[in-house]
Amino acid sequence: MRPAVLDNGYGVGPKLLFKLIRLMSGFPAPDAAKLTFYRSDFYGTNAKKFTHAAMRGKSTWSVGDRELMAAYVSQANQCAFCIGAHTATATQAYKDGDKVAAVLTDLDAAPITAGLRATLAMLGTLTRVGSVSADDMRVVLATGVSPQQIEDALAVGFAFNTTNRLANAFDFEVLSPEGFDAGAKYLLKRGYQ
Repeated sequence: MRPAVLDNGYGVGPKLLFKLIRLMSGFPAPDAAKLTFYRSDFYGTNAKKFTHAAMRGKSTWSVGDRELMAAYVSQANQCAFCIGAHTATATQAYKDGDKVAAVLTDLDAAPITAGLRATLAMLGTLTRVGSVSADDMRVVLATGVSPQQIEDALAVGFAFNTTNRLANAFDFEVLSPEGFDAGAKYLLKRGYQ
């Protein structure tokens, strides 16, 4: 159920920001942005910091790889808003929509490295089942993925398992392809701050 607060529960500062977003992008502020400003002391401030660190912090995974992880986890959670947002962002980051579409259609046949494939599969298992085994981790490590890369991928998985559940629970509005593209440009320029 979509709570009314996503449409009208904000102070003057966020309202001005949302008007600026509409003016600059031509699209309304997405619900994901709105949620971070509602009771920001409880959720938004910490969620933005954590997600920004996971998605744009130091990592040997590229921004495109991490955005693809977000899209893949979102697909496993059947979160239409986040699938659209992070598919668009991964597509722009990689400059390769066919690659992103291939991963989301058939991970085993997609033109990506074995390490990224194994990492995405592990994130998918963790998302769908709720746990992974030592053997699951050994499979990822055997492809040359480092323990730090696994930790970085798990941070992305945590961020988007949380966000997906909120997006689904609050019935985030699914944007048009143009709206997702505008949001992707913003995320690539500014990150999640």
